[in-house]
Amino acid sequence: MSSTETMPLESDRPVVEAVSPPAFSARYLIERMREGAFSSEQLTQGYLDRIAQTDDSLGAWVHVNTDLALEQAKAADLRRQHGKATGILHGIPVGLKDIIDTDNMPTQCGSPIYENRQPGVSATVVNKLREAGAVVLGKTVTTEFAWMHQSATHNAVNHAFSPGGSSSGSAAAVAAGHVPLALGTQTGGSVIRPASYNGIYGYKPSRGLISTRGVFQTSPTLDQLGVFGTDVGDLCLLVDVLKGYDPDDSTTYLAPRPELWQGYLSEAPVKPALAWIDMPYADRYSDALVSGIDELCDVVTETGASLDRIQAPQSFAALPGCHRVIYDVEILRSLDMEWNQHRSLVSDTATQALQRAESRSTDEYQEALGILDAAQTWFDTFFHDYDGVLTPSAPGIAPAYGQGTGDPICCVVWTLCGLPCLSMPLLTGEHDMPIGIQLIGAYDRDDRLMRTARWLLTALNNCDD
Repeated sequence: MSSTETMPLESDRPVVEAVSPPAFSARYLIERMREGAFSSEQLTQGYLDRIAQTDDSLGAWVHVNTDLALEQAKAADLRRQHGKATGILHGIPVGLKDIIDTDNMPTQCGSPIYENRQPGVSATVVNKLREAGAVVLGKTVTTEFAWMHQSATHNAVNHAFSPGGSSSGSAAAVAAGHVPLALGTQTGGSVIRPASYNGIYGYKPSRGLISTRGVFQTSPTLDQLGVFGTDVGDLCLLVDVLKGYDPDDSTTYLAPRPELWQGYLSEAPVKPALAWIDMPYADRYSDALVSGIDELCDVVTETGASLDRIQAPQSFAALPGCHRVIYDVEILRSLDMEWNQHRSLVSDTATQALQRAESRSTDEYQEALGILDAAQTWFDTFFHDYDGVLTPSAPGIAPAYGQGTGDPICCVVWTLCGLPCLSMPLLTGEHDMPIGIQLIGAYDRDDRLMRTARWLLTALNNCDD
């Protein structure tokens, strides 16, 4: 999309709004800045003020450099004033999960081992954000090693609940109106689950769409970038900025990539064909989720879209265990230095998990990789007939604060297979807390997924009216 193309300003509203999102989408802010309503410096100062006013109780940020943020914003304004080219996200503040390297801010990975660590080179995604004119506002809180030891961040909807993990700070920051967009990562369910718990949109693109060079690695097979926002169109713009081949990242591919924004804008030639797969872990769903699923399926059917309820193949029962084996083996390798040289600084949560990981065998690992290959082949065939799969983002609402980061089971199959996943805040559970529903698409067809998402959200909203 060129920097002069007009963007629709409508927001993608869920059929049941779990929470009131921050007032403006990034797309709206971009248009208003183009019209001269305010400057990037004014916008950035507004977000910095909100952080200063509310983050003491929320705890979403680990590092915010006010002077550096305003310096970036002033530079963006000056470039616009001089009539120079502007980027797709020109002047828009963005938050980064604190496992993404930045050459002008510390990257500490949620661990005392990396306290005050200052990388010399920025991650590929950071350079892409700068090229697009974005203002990197600061670093958001992550769980230790982007894993499962709960961080200090609270849920943005209700501080008595967990924000999820591991991208806890990024999700909470967007939900609290601290920033319109933020980056996270997902190895199990670390984008989709926090998005669900905080009542916002979260998106994990197809594996290899975005480079992970300069991002703290825990599993070469499973680690993937993701994004947070309050509007699906915003996420399309952000991922279009971030995507691309990187010769220093073997998980990326040298081929054309889906154009998400164009996919989002395109009209579906026919009403989508959707599937609801009854997964083998459905016994973990909360009563509120089960009730919400039945209601949602009824409403989806009313839209005219086809919705098939499908029993998962028996082989699906092995996929969560397959994910666990791959994760165990690869995180043990990735944390070799931390585990063997700084064990006293590793949390009890991670210590127990790494001790379990030490028992994994090479045969187990190779078998798990074989199961993964078979599952990917199955999905390649499956999506010949379907535009998307609907499935929960989490088994229920967020756990109470202090009770962990929540169960990732609803995410691991899709993460394992590298499929694009969009969490939408469609349901409300106990205590008026949000529950997300995922739309899963075909690998490397993220544009088609976004087309389906826009059609579905529009149709659901019309049914709700």
